[in-house]
Amino acid sequence: QLQLVESGGGLVQPGGSLRLSCAASGFTLDYYAIGWFRQAPGKEREGVSCISSSGINTKYADSVKGRFTISRDNAKNTVYLQMNSLKPEDTAVYYCAAFQGLFSACMSPKSYQYWGQGTQVTVSS
Repeated sequence: QLQLVESGGGLVQPGGSLRLSCAASGFTLDYYAIGWFRQAPGKEREGVSCISSSGINTKYADSVKGRFTISRDNAKNTVYLQMNSLKPEDTAVYYCAAFQGLFSACMSPKSYQYWGQGTQVTVSS
């Protein structure tokens, strides 16, 4: 069974950091681009960052550029999202997802075939 599992969410103060992990089971991530998305209450799911299967290419939403870093370790079948300088507006459920296709479409949720269940990130003092 193909499965993605996110971990690393939690409660953090503004200015703090968290590292999210996305681990795959039942398949290898080597041939998939991976995206991180988030959804806050009452808002649509939005693309945060994505990384190509090789790890060479990455994209970031303007709202997180310079603060978040996506990376992958294919040997561990895991993708990470390092989040620094967190702000209250980063509060959301964060999801990872996997797809095979044109990397130019990696920030669109519609591109993705497989999704994790999400992990809550709350930034509050």
